[in-house]
Amino acid sequence: MQVTTEQKKTIVAALLERRQNFDGSDHQYAKQMDINYSVFSRIKNSNNNYEGLLRPGQWVNLARELDVEISERKWNMARTDVFNMIEGDVLFCKDYAKAMICVDDCGIGKTFTGKYLSRTLKNCFYVDASQAKTKQQFIRLMAKTIGVDDKDKYVKVKANIKYALKMLPSPIIIIDEAGDLEYMAFLELKELWNATDKACGWYMMGADGLRKKIETGIQNKKVGYAELFSRYSEKFASIVPADRSEKINFYKKLITDVLSVNMTNKAKLNEIVKRCLANDNDGQIGGLRRAESLLILNQGN
Repeated sequence: MQVTTEQKKTIVAALLERRQNFDGSDHQYAKQMDINYSVFSRIKNSNNNYEGLLRPGQWVNLARELDVEISERKWNMARTDVFNMIEGDVLFCKDYAKAMICVDDCGIGKTFTGKYLSRTLKNCFYVDASQAKTKQQFIRLMAKTIGVDDKDKYVKVKANIKYALKMLPSPIIIIDEAGDLEYMAFLELKELWNATDKACGWYMMGADGLRKKIETGIQNKKVGYAELFSRYSEKFASIVPADRSEKINFYKKLITDVLSVNMTNKAKLNEIVKRCLANDNDGQIGGLRRAESLLILNQGN
């Protein structure tokens, strides 16, 4: 895939903008972005001349890391009720070095919000646990995410994560899809919390699988679950109502809020919202992923 000069400018702008939200060194930041430090230095001082600095595949990878959309389609941020709840919780955990768990329906914008906050809040880091389920994968991904050498011995990598997080001012780690973590990886969260107590905020996000994992672990008296749940405020934060009619109204507002800032022609807004709210074969209400798919299908119509 070829990346145009204009696309490179967009990626670099995002790269330098996010740099402002990280209090670590340029070396650490370059490691986060998986590029050579000398290349990062040249990018900063290139005066819009990026030829030969990175291969096309590296530009694409950098765009993905920064969540930069280099295709024509762009998904704009909407300040939904879900966004506001998660943002408030994350800011609380960040400011007071606390930990919380958000467990709620799929497709309501949890992941989008977590990624957005990691781009816009200072020293805020997003880790997708579905991409790193074992303890080795998880710890090494976390190391890379915060700019620590992830290729060293496992014990040293973990020790450096703890040290780095205690050195940064008010860091916050957002762990998405936390229910995908294997048991031994899940236990590492307790160790990391203990090592960064009063120095780092933690925020776990997931769906019913995460709730079930923790509740079953506690019921079966499996080592670590009760202690971890205690450290994460001993409750599951959620926003989607349980009552069916209230849930429909919630989804109607959520989908309308998001589509309203992503449609140039709003003539079909109500129609798309209505189709999203229609039950599927399992009686589930469609969320934002269905809304996005329907919006794409209706683009230009």
